[in-house]
Amino acid sequence: MNNEEWLRDGRKIPDEVMGYIRKMAVQAVRERGQSPEVVAQIFNFNRSCIYRWLKHYDEGGYEALESQPAPGAEPVVTSEMDVGLKQTVLTHTPVDFGYDTTLWTRDILAQLLKKEFGVAVSGSTVSLHLRKLGLSYQQPAYQDRDPGEVERFLNDKFPSIQRLADKLGAEIGFEDEAGVGIMTRSGRTWGLVGKTPVVRVCMKRGGYNVLSMVTPKGELKYSVTADSVDSVHYIEFLKNLIRDRERPLILLVDRISFHRSQEVRDFVRAHRAQLRIFFLPRRTPQMNPDEQVWNEIKNHRIGKQPVENKNDLKKRLYSALRSVQKNTGRILSFFQLPATQYASVYVV
Repeated sequence: MNNEEWLRDGRKIPDEVMGYIRKMAVQAVRERGQSPEVVAQIFNFNRSCIYRWLKHYDEGGYEALESQPAPGAEPVVTSEMDVGLKQTVLTHTPVDFGYDTTLWTRDILAQLLKKEFGVAVSGSTVSLHLRKLGLSYQQPAYQDRDPGEVERFLNDKFPSIQRLADKLGAEIGFEDEAGVGIMTRSGRTWGLVGKTPVVRVCMKRGGYNVLSMVTPKGELKYSVTADSVDSVHYIEFLKNLIRDRERPLILLVDRISFHRSQEVRDFVRAHRAQLRIFFLPRRTPQMNPDEQVWNEIKNHRIGKQPVENKNDLKKRLYSALRSVQKNTGRILSFFQLPATQYASVYVV
């Protein structure tokens, strides 16, 4: 609502503001000697309003001019019901109560209140209560990963990997892959207030695929190719990782197809003394510290730079990777996020 609407229609003025207006109007009449007609004209209210405010003031002082809640019945949704309502929304879905949807609506919650507490309220009443409880109606983020798999990984699988690393004297690394293209961009730009800036999109095509690995000690290794990454490229990357490495390496990776290919399995089996590979839980990129390499490269570096062509992209990509590689502190910070801290506890 803008100020012009307030000037045209006093009913649209918020209650807390109206309280001040009533007090100012009464003060102008009672303490400054202004006529009610002049005050009504200045504040753009009907003269009868001013006389009503004066009457309230005479009966109860300035306190009587405060905005009062609208009259009506006592709320039928008690504080106990509110607590249960909030807990239901945050810890359950309608499926738990026999509905065929995972999304809460105010009407479904109204039905539950009637069923559980015998209270009949409208959906709009439920909405008011939910907003008072700090909830809002939002577009959900859908999650298809298995929370049980994540819990088993954190409580059982990763601790067993740590024990294996202790036994072998091995280092633990986290590997990931990403594509970086000429059209990669992020960030903001300046424009007129209230008008979204329009930026002409670069339609040039081309890019590179990058494999990388980070360790809890702040190490970053990477490999860049203009081709699609397949088992052959991945095995070459693995060879470079274990070449000249003094200790065995345990890699944690996602479940992309070339990680699970027979060629890669055969390579790892043939180099069992130097390399082991384990899989992270399905669809959990946030648990891989190496994912932050791409957040850094795409969103904070190349994504904010003007890239002219593929050759220019290659130079900027290598420059960004070398910069991150030298910044041990930055790499260590990738292991300090809420979803990656579990990986920081193991540093040989």
